[in-house]
Amino acid sequence: MNPYLDDDLIALADQARRFAADRIAPGFQERDTTRVLDRAIMKEMGAMGFIAPELPERFGGLGLGSLAAGVIHEEVARADLSISYINLLASLNGQILSHHGNPDVTGPWLARLTAGDALFAIALTEPRGGSDAANLRLRIERDGANYIVNGEKTSISAADQADAAVVFGRTGTVEAGAHGVTALLIPMDLPGITRNRFDCHGQRAIGRGSLFFENVRVPVSYRLGEENKGFVQVMQGFDFSRALIGLQVLAVARVALEETWAYVAQRQAFGQPLSAFQGVSHPLADFDTQIEAARLLCLQALWLKDKGAPHSAEAAMCKWWAPKLAYDTIHQCLLMFGHGGYDHGPMEQRLRDVLGFQIGDGTAQIMKTIIARARAGRRAVPA
Repeated sequence: MNPYLDDDLIALADQARRFAADRIAPGFQERDTTRVLDRAIMKEMGAMGFIAPELPERFGGLGLGSLAAGVIHEEVARADLSISYINLLASLNGQILSHHGNPDVTGPWLARLTAGDALFAIALTEPRGGSDAANLRLRIERDGANYIVNGEKTSISAADQADAAVVFGRTGTVEAGAHGVTALLIPMDLPGITRNRFDCHGQRAIGRGSLFFENVRVPVSYRLGEENKGFVQVMQGFDFSRALIGLQVLAVARVALEETWAYVAQRQAFGQPLSAFQGVSHPLADFDTQIEAARLLCLQALWLKDKGAPHSAEAAMCKWWAPKLAYDTIHQCLLMFGHGGYDHGPMEQRLRDVLGFQIGDGTAQIMKTIIARARAGRRAVPA
């Protein structure tokens, strides 16, 4: 029994797992080669209510809560971590648009997002700094009924495939830090926007790249939150995405463990299964234990969110621990398969895919600082 998942959530997870096994898993390795997300699958996911199901029905969601988003998210990630980015980006951006946007502007975009007709990026990181996220240089300047945007964002997931992006830039002084940042919803087909794509180690179907803005005019009505307060207001949604990321990478590790347990139980060496040797079975048992514990922590964070309770520390724990644990687990699984794991195939692709989450969306050091501030107080753990 899982204390956080009732019968309805378990049934939802089963439905998502069947879909992922039938429609997503077969193209897992091909998408790594072509480096293109399958928009047809995205639309199918939208039609089934699998994209941002936590959003209220008036925004195109199902009103099912954060745990529902989590169980769908991990089942999609089991089949292909890159495809599960559709869920991650939709839930993060959906929260931002629904809470902080002008409904006349964001309503149609949210309808497209939940239907699987639009892919969103979130553009925060800049070339001069990633972890120092509030120290932004991209300029957003008011010009009557428009903002003029100039600058660069980098290491942006789905940069060259997104239909729109939530973009953070500086409207106040540099000295104002986080209190001089404004967020805008920017369609990616506006004049003055160019973009590129990196040759990343993993997560190749979703990809990462840079966005370049040169005198891009964005209506003031596309602002998200108040001017100069975008960072403080909008960043609150990142607790949600950090817990989702934990489930995302742990799902990949769980399927790797399942395959490895089956393999070592049937593979023979010296007249007995590999699993008979403690040097094989005990490391897998160690990782299996930690994976179960980490998953419960992620579900707890989502449960707390659904209850309206504080969960920043728990979400930060999910974000630093789960990606490292997932990578170490899959690494061990790969070694158990010997050269069969090292060769190009599902196991080495999983290892490449989960590695990126130790870098992006907040490093372990930043997450541990968040935890320390929650426990000791912000004044005791200054920036």
